[in-house]
Amino acid sequence: MFSRAVSRLRNTKRLLSTVSSQIPGTRTSKLPNGLTIASEYIPNTSSATVGIFVDAGSRAENIKNNGTAHFLEHLAFKGTQNRSQQGIELEIENIGSHLNAYTSRENTVYYAKSLQEDIPKAVEILSDILTKSVLDSNAIERERDVIIRESEEVDKMYDEVVFDHLHEITYKDQPLGRTILGPIKNIKSITRSDLKNYITKNYKGDRMVLAGAGAVDHEKLVEHAQKYFGHVPKSESPVPLGSPRGPLPVFYRGEKLIEEKTLPTTHVAIALEGVSWSAPDYFVALATQAIVGNWDRAIGTGTNSPSPLAVSASQNGPLANSYMSFSTSYADSGLWGMYIVTDSNEHNVKLIVDEILKEWKRIKSGKISDTEVNRAKAQLKAALLLSLDGSTAIVEDIGRQVVTTGKRLSPEEVFEQVDKITKDDIIMWANYRLQNKPVSMVALGNTSTVPKVSYIEEKLNQ
Repeated sequence: MFSRAVSRLRNTKRLLSTVSSQIPGTRTSKLPNGLTIASEYIPNTSSATVGIFVDAGSRAENIKNNGTAHFLEHLAFKGTQNRSQQGIELEIENIGSHLNAYTSRENTVYYAKSLQEDIPKAVEILSDILTKSVLDSNAIERERDVIIRESEEVDKMYDEVVFDHLHEITYKDQPLGRTILGPIKNIKSITRSDLKNYITKNYKGDRMVLAGAGAVDHEKLVEHAQKYFGHVPKSESPVPLGSPRGPLPVFYRGEKLIEEKTLPTTHVAIALEGVSWSAPDYFVALATQAIVGNWDRAIGTGTNSPSPLAVSASQNGPLANSYMSFSTSYADSGLWGMYIVTDSNEHNVKLIVDEILKEWKRIKSGKISDTEVNRAKAQLKAALLLSLDGSTAIVEDIGRQVVTTGKRLSPEEVFEQVDKITKDDIIMWANYRLQNKPVSMVALGNTSTVPKVSYIEEKLNQ
């Protein structure tokens, strides 16, 4: 699989060098109300995706209204001042479009995929559902039950549970520490007034990006933006996209063991403070993550893996069901670490944690090869290209980058950044980020063999 990805990467690099002069990259404009329009024309296509990205998610909430942004997303398609719920669905179907939305900790996103001639209609519908939702009382009550059921389903997704608790203890009593759905008590009590207040406070022109990709004419997209989003008010004190909107998050040391011995598997997340989207060492963090890598015993690889950690995990037992290195970024903070899944009855969690710490220390000590570094860089570039498959994926990339950093790096620019990474950069990064820094950890399942955070810090700092 890796060789195929690298082969595709080489072919795509040749393609990029051949046609880059013919492709106009990402163009950006700004309306008087601060709304940013960013688009990328893709030749030889007759469809496009347009999306509106709002610089507000669960992080823009407080402890009392946590869950409001996600609640609003559910109500967006339930009727506007101009269309009923059935009217929205019928109009989208009549033009063969696809409409979707999601909420994250930092953003709310609505997007539509349509034919080129229907782009104006898609932008108009996005504006309608975003700015003119009626927030009908009956719809609120119906969606309240739907969201409660969704929350119950999320509670069955062990990785979601672990990472929510990891955020809770790491960003204690801070907006990033809250969940996207909010606690059940909030879901049950959120009112129409809460929803309207969230819109009034956060849905501002300077906090929005209209992104487009595919058969998109940038000048026409700007015209559509002015026509359908020009009325959105501007913040009283606008802050440029990518700039902090409040105090920087504090990363707290902590641990939380959730004993559930009936679970067949035990789930553990260990994190140190990572990097923000715009951090100068963002790509170094990703390269270091790639060196550590992922492993799953179900796939059957390990003994022949180029990763020393994968070899140790597979040969000695195996020591776990799987592990996954992660680097999660936010506008001004991040989490970097490892997510582990073990068999609750078979595995001693401490053994796999020891091997992970040994791998982190190996990187810190400089005992990594140029081959490992080059492989990690190739994996990064291949992953980038594979993630930009289609206009919707490109819109996601454009919108996310512009709303979180204020600009968009093209694939060619990302390649340049990644190619500059050296072995010394990775060693220096690991010694700065993984030495004498607070650690947070959450475990769910049979936690009897999970080591304490104090043990992890002591071993890591030796």
